[in-house]
Amino acid sequence: MTLNRFGERAQKALLCTAAGLAFSLTVSSALADNLDVEKDELTLGFIKLTDMAPLAIAYEKGYFEEEGLFVTLEPQANWKVLLDRVITGELDGAHMLAGQPLAATIGYGTKAHIVTPFSMDLNGNAITVSNEVWDMMKPHMEMKDDKPVHPIKASALRPVIEQYQAEGRAFNMGMVFPVSSHNYELRYWLASGGIHPGFYSKDNVSGQLEAEAFLSVTPPPQMPSTLDAGTIDGYCVGEPWNQAAVFKGIGVPVVTNFEIWKNNPEKVFGLSKEFTVANPNTTIALTKALIRAAKWLDENGNANRFEAVEILSRSEYVGADPEVIAASMTGTFEYEKGDVRDVPDFNVFYRYFATYPYYSDAIWYLTQMRRWGQITDHKPDSWYAKTAKSIYLPEIYRYAAQLLVDEGHAAEADFPWDTDGYRAPTDDFIDGKTYDGRYPNAYLEHFKIGLKKPANVS
Repeated sequence: MTLNRFGERAQKALLCTAAGLAFSLTVSSALADNLDVEKDELTLGFIKLTDMAPLAIAYEKGYFEEEGLFVTLEPQANWKVLLDRVITGELDGAHMLAGQPLAATIGYGTKAHIVTPFSMDLNGNAITVSNEVWDMMKPHMEMKDDKPVHPIKASALRPVIEQYQAEGRAFNMGMVFPVSSHNYELRYWLASGGIHPGFYSKDNVSGQLEAEAFLSVTPPPQMPSTLDAGTIDGYCVGEPWNQAAVFKGIGVPVVTNFEIWKNNPEKVFGLSKEFTVANPNTTIALTKALIRAAKWLDENGNANRFEAVEILSRSEYVGADPEVIAASMTGTFEYEKGDVRDVPDFNVFYRYFATYPYYSDAIWYLTQMRRWGQITDHKPDSWYAKTAKSIYLPEIYRYAAQLLVDEGHAAEADFPWDTDGYRAPTDDFIDGKTYDGRYPNAYLEHFKIGLKKPANVS
């Protein structure tokens, strides 16, 4: 076996500088064929969303077993239960919101050191509003050939909220968890249109201080029924729960998170720090299997997506109608009923280095925690970098990737070997703001709505 970039390390130890963890590896000349995993029977958790797909595919295609892992996949009731069970060790790892390892590690909510060696996907969420709200928004949208011009900006929602306020009605929206990408994407979109989504504070964790649109938690599978009941006026969620609203005729997706931030990082695979320290080879084996699954999902121009839809539609995974899952998983997305548009990158699992755990991805989430008051006080740029490096583990990812290259399961060009952990600065946001993960405080200064140095919320 030849490890082009890690050969000598494979005979000594894998030092994971990203988290300050020393991975003592017992390796042999046959390491590429079979890691000597410390724990081979694992239980992994997930929420019933299409972006849990790498777990399902790694199981169904035998990638876990090829790494010597015998995995049980268990759906979880909600994100809090999922996180708590990873912390207690009832789950060995899980499909997680990107914000969960960050929040837990810095002590926002449940305190625990959670890490990730693998980013599960890019994009995949959307914001849906009720039919009533959609009808009220349409006069304020730019139209072409009797169809809305996308992306639809939140400025079209501003007059609706003003009408609600005049009538003494609260405008309520659902998101899946306080530290979810959905919460931050919904807030980003609203604020970009001049709508205040509310602050968090030390003493008020509702996130509704000074709000014009009131955001609260609703579990993903309950989003459509809650919208239909009139309890919320819109929501931000992953698939298939936006397309479910279209198929049920109860709501209209107005914007995808691809349109809010092109190729934004989504879920991660989360593990406790304690697990990775005790089971370094198992952690690498898991990462290898998940990388292979992500590759299968995207390879040959998404040729495997219809098979993936059939797998995900099964009751043990997402359990939704295949037609609903396919509506967003196979290169298209349906907005208003009958308005089907090509969105080939709505779900990305492998291309664009989707699975690499970039520090800059972690830092973006931390900036949003600060922007909305979950991080209550100003932090220097160095704090953001240090925090990201304690949670995101690219050394483990690169080690797993090199093994896959040596085994012929992946191409060397599939991985960003020379990255320093930061994506290039980008202005691919709905408001055109530029994000550079090296300068989080300068980024926060761009926004009219939101906290920045030295502000806090009392």
